[in-house]
Amino acid sequence: MTKLVLGIETSCDETSAAVTSGRRVLSNVVTSSLHLHKKYGGVVPEIASRYHVEYIVEVVKKSLEIAGKDMTDIGLVAVTNGPGLVGALLTGISFAKALSYGLKIPIIGVNHVLAHLYSSFLSEGEVPKFPFVGLVVSGGHTALFLCKDVDRRKLLGQTQDDAVGEAYDKVSKILGLGYPGGPIIEKTARSSDGSGSINFPKSYLGKDSLDFSFSGIKTAVLYYVRKAPVKSVPDVCRAFQEAALDALVENTVAACIKTKAATVVVGGGVAANKRLREKLDAAGRLNGFKVFFPEFRYCLDNGAMIGVLGGELYKRGYRSGLNLNAEPNLRA
Repeated sequence: MTKLVLGIETSCDETSAAVTSGRRVLSNVVTSSLHLHKKYGGVVPEIASRYHVEYIVEVVKKSLEIAGKDMTDIGLVAVTNGPGLVGALLTGISFAKALSYGLKIPIIGVNHVLAHLYSSFLSEGEVPKFPFVGLVVSGGHTALFLCKDVDRRKLLGQTQDDAVGEAYDKVSKILGLGYPGGPIIEKTARSSDGSGSINFPKSYLGKDSLDFSFSGIKTAVLYYVRKAPVKSVPDVCRAFQEAALDALVENTVAACIKTKAATVVVGGGVAANKRLREKLDAAGRLNGFKVFFPEFRYCLDNGAMIGVLGGELYKRGYRSGLNLNAEPNLRA
């Protein structure tokens, strides 16, 4: 395939389009309705869907303009078809299908969760080599995979309740810090000197389990706050973050030992957390595996990861048609 890929992402609150060529990202335009959701303390599906409808045309136009291309240069439309909010997904899919039909170019649906793992392939430097353990950490997903190739992976473990990003949001709400919780708690935790004696428990799901559970940590924070006035919010944030991130790191290390993998690839919004990066890098040095993180601009939802993965899948013979539909609960 010699022509370019247009990647479209509308699974949640980001409206994004990108023009890619292999691993090269020629443009990546992202706009978000996050500011509209803040007063509700979470994403409102109807608001997100309407925002996508309003902005998707301009976002695609801008991505072509930045890349210095027009639609005649596009040879494939790659679009997120799940998982995500059904209304949001349908906006991107409907737009992508219209382009495919009108321009007589192929279309391919891309799994949003798996695309996060391939964000590390967008770097111009060293990229991961298969096989690797993939850790997806976001507001909606927390899962471990053994990835043997672009289209071959095995689920090793996943959250049994809250995603780690969701736990951040809920703890932030408990503490009255605002939304989204991830960056707020990370920033607040940095102002703690670490001398507090607060410790929150990590869930233990069995000797051989690689699954996660974050609802217990969240509930422990809630009970702590209810029991007595909080003397130091930074100390609570730090204790929560350490417990949540330790759970991620411990299971990732166990997954590497179990699969004998020498590489870990992290993707998703929580991959932007600097403390997680510190902890996983330290664990990698101690246990003999290398860790790859996406560039910060590719941690959140973006069209570039959809375009790059879509292009790779197309090369391997994968195809979608105009009957492509939204799959809000699509499994990776």
